[in-house]
Amino acid sequence: MKILSMIAGLLLLTGLFAACNLPALPSPGQQQSAATPTSEQTTALTPTIPLTTTSVVTVMTATTGTTGLILVPTVVPAITSTTPITDTGEITASQSTLALPPADEANERLQVPAGFAVNIFAEGLGAPRLMTVGPDGLLYVADIDGDRVVRLPDADNDGLADEVQVVAEDLPGVHNAEWSEDWLYVAEGSQIERLRDEDGDGVFEARELVTDNIPDPVRHRSRTLHFGPDGKLYVTAGSSSNNEPESDPRRAAIMRFNPDGSIPDDNPFIADLNDQRHPLWAEGLRNSVDFLFLADGRLWANHNGSDELGDDLPPEEIVIEVEKGKHYGWPYCYTPTLGPTPPDTAEVHDERVDFDPAILSDCSQATPALFTDLAHQAPLGMTQYTGTAFPAEYQGNLFIAYHGSWNSTESRDCKVQMIVIREGKPVESLPFLTGFRDSETEDCGGAWGRPAGVAVGAMGELFVSDDQNGNVYRVVYRGEE
Repeated sequence: MKILSMIAGLLLLTGLFAACNLPALPSPGQQQSAATPTSEQTTALTPTIPLTTTSVVTVMTATTGTTGLILVPTVVPAITSTTPITDTGEITASQSTLALPPADEANERLQVPAGFAVNIFAEGLGAPRLMTVGPDGLLYVADIDGDRVVRLPDADNDGLADEVQVVAEDLPGVHNAEWSEDWLYVAEGSQIERLRDEDGDGVFEARELVTDNIPDPVRHRSRTLHFGPDGKLYVTAGSSSNNEPESDPRRAAIMRFNPDGSIPDDNPFIADLNDQRHPLWAEGLRNSVDFLFLADGRLWANHNGSDELGDDLPPEEIVIEVEKGKHYGWPYCYTPTLGPTPPDTAEVHDERVDFDPAILSDCSQATPALFTDLAHQAPLGMTQYTGTAFPAEYQGNLFIAYHGSWNSTESRDCKVQMIVIREGKPVESLPFLTGFRDSETEDCGGAWGRPAGVAVGAMGELFVSDDQNGNVYRVVYRGEE
């Protein structure tokens, strides 16, 4: 009876829920001005969405100076709910009654904006990466170090996973999973498989190879798949180097397949003499660890740029609008501005790499990102908040797991960052879930935790995976006390 009640509750809830610009940074070798930055040269990444003065968060102001970008802490009011009660029968943020478990280590050390609460939903996983919600409303997690996919049920709705259920094992390098019809598609190191539970025992014993037309993981092991609104299967593969042009064009790219693994006839490079280019949808993406499709069909991806250009270059490309057949610069060029990219911005040449006229003759042929952030943020999982359990000013925004720096003398934080979307464009960047480091100078490689994936739950929660300590966190909105 308890399980039947839970299912009925989930069905009811499902019905209710259905409803900084800075001056261009110099290219390598370009002399920077030794003058002290003026007020006109300083742009704070601060919000314009409704704020109250009940508590504060710290946002970093970026300025240009003699050594590149300078970070200045700026205290701004924390975001709180201004969500009105709707008359459509929807459950709004102010009506949320999601359970809040007893305090734990995450609740005590991690910070969220006023009105929100965070707790450890599950622990003891190996290295949980990207996550998805199944047709059963449960959270499925790719545990990359365990070569497995696990399911995390919460039958009593107490905000804590009842157990870690292994649904599939022996999936080498599995990084993410996504449902299509009654199949669970999984992205592994060098192949895509699909899985299904045919006997109803909760274990996905049926396995089919979709495609092995995926380059072996070298340097960047993550492989990510999502289905587009066209019904096609899109897959990312990172580069095999820091800034060396690839001999295999399937690396540093997004590929596109039919659901059975065959190559669509309308792929942009289907007629290329090099058949390795046939799966390509877009290229010049050094390591797009995650991507998503908006309701209007646009594809937005993130991108981890090259290293060894110093602490400030290149800016991390947080949101790239990926379009058919386009090149996004790497390893030849990068987007030089910080924050929302101004119109007519041209990419800047990475002077360490000579152009290959067969691929890219100059940076005017490369497409800039829509939104960037400070270098070495390492964006991994990303999701758009499509629920209604958060206040209105959070709905539709992006939440991105910043894995943080490990090789920068100016340490970058590991956190979940919110990218504010306004009129269909990313316009601002705000910290949402912080506190993984013990100090502002601690490198994220040695921090207590390190966010990797984000997912919106069936009841409007935000789940965050941590591949440093094996936790999955749950963030809910509780409203003002």
